[in-house]
Amino acid sequence: MDLESIGRILLLAGAGIALLGGLLLIASRVPFFNQLFNMPGDINFAVGNVSCFFPIVTMIILSVILTVVVNVILRLINRQ
Repeated sequence: MDLESIGRILLLAGAGIALLGGLLLIASRVPFFNQLFNMPGDINFAVGNVSCFFPIVTMIILSVILTVVVNVILRLINRQ
């Protein structure tokens, strides 16, 4: 790899990280996303200075939503 291709990769990675940061800033203003990680069924416990958080219900809900979205997109793309 030469320096030019490494520079392009770094610029694309930086733009991707900036885009992701912007999406997270926008998502933080949506009320649904603020409550997403405080759902009943998510396990959160603390012992002394150590705390652990297991978002089990949140991950199940996100998995179902993303599965539906991906299936709809794939059906629209493969429709002839």
